[in-house]
Amino acid sequence: MLAILQTALTYIIPFLLVLTLVVTIHELGHYWAARACGVAIDQFSIGFGRKIFGWRDKRGVEWRVGWIPLGGFVRFSGDENAASVPDHENLQALRQKIEAEQGRGAADRYFHFKPVWQRAFITAAGPFANFVLAVVLFAVLLMSVGETVVPARVAAVEAGSPAAEAGFRAGDVVVEANGQTIDNFFDLQQIIAVRSNALTEFVVERDGRTVTLSATPERRLVTDRMGGEQKIGVLGISSPAGSGERTVRRYGPVEAVGAGVERTWRVLSTTVYYLGRVVTGRESADQLGGPLRIAQASGQVAQVGAQGAPDLGAMLLGSAVALLGLAAVLSVGIGFMNLLPVPVLDGGHLLFYAYEAVARRPLAAKVQAAGYRVGLALLLGLMLFATWNDLQQLRVFKLLGGLVS
Repeated sequence: MLAILQTALTYIIPFLLVLTLVVTIHELGHYWAARACGVAIDQFSIGFGRKIFGWRDKRGVEWRVGWIPLGGFVRFSGDENAASVPDHENLQALRQKIEAEQGRGAADRYFHFKPVWQRAFITAAGPFANFVLAVVLFAVLLMSVGETVVPARVAAVEAGSPAAEAGFRAGDVVVEANGQTIDNFFDLQQIIAVRSNALTEFVVERDGRTVTLSATPERRLVTDRMGGEQKIGVLGISSPAGSGERTVRRYGPVEAVGAGVERTWRVLSTTVYYLGRVVTGRESADQLGGPLRIAQASGQVAQVGAQGAPDLGAMLLGSAVALLGLAAVLSVGIGFMNLLPVPVLDGGHLLFYAYEAVARRPLAAKVQAAGYRVGLALLLGLMLFATWNDLQQLRVFKLLGGLVS
């Protein structure tokens, strides 16, 4: 029992806190956009399943908290018919039914009868809210906690490594990598990590002059500072962090927002680049993680944030700060994934709305229904694949084998 409680406190609770924050903001994006367009809303739920508690506001919206804390949803009036009446004829029948029951013009408040641009705006508002959340979290952390800065100076070059073959030398200061300006060794590491087996150009300052070097990071299995193993690109250079060159930089409000936007864009572009390499076969898909690995990362991040704290209050604060950083990164990922043109995701709905805008009528109900089935199958397949990777990464099968052998 004690072990179960410890696991819950270490991994499950941090994971649920991060997931709830990110998904709730996503759904609030849909909610506020719908409010702005005058859409009738029935319910906003944090969590699924049976209601723990809730209330109804003056607009008639039921706000509730479900007992399964794995996300949430906003339900527009008439949503229960969304899948069965997506085409023009069925929507007309639905309009007639609504106006017969509620009066002339009542259907104009329903999501399905709003102009296509408003429906697209409401749909896109969820992912957009995720990107805004990431910017805000990054900005708050940069203002309050600051950014650890380690100069992008090469302290040593590993013999026989890609860096050695490319001509890197100790003392070189990397100022540009793959066309991106570098002023922090951590940023350099992130670029190298996702470019295994990809020729990359670096610009370094050496003895008062600028030198351009080309190197191909090699893919290695490495252990990160939280004890997790992952296969990433490695160049073979070390940082000067151990020689006392680590500093903390804090940002002002305006500068922090700009830096938050830049970091959000960096996470997004890195995600797109990595997935592009996976799709084209240049990167292995075994690093794609699912909920189990996110839960593991949440627990590890919380533990790292609490390390070195003198008391319980400082430990909780450190864990909270670390989890907010993870939430910012995860929010970017969820925002991007929801924009993919896959039916059942926001991007799939946007694809259907684009067709409707051009053809001036919704896609046929049978075609939409088939698209939703295919999209759901793809989504479930991806989740199963990611979970399989999680089980392999966490060595669950090896553990089970040891128990029965």
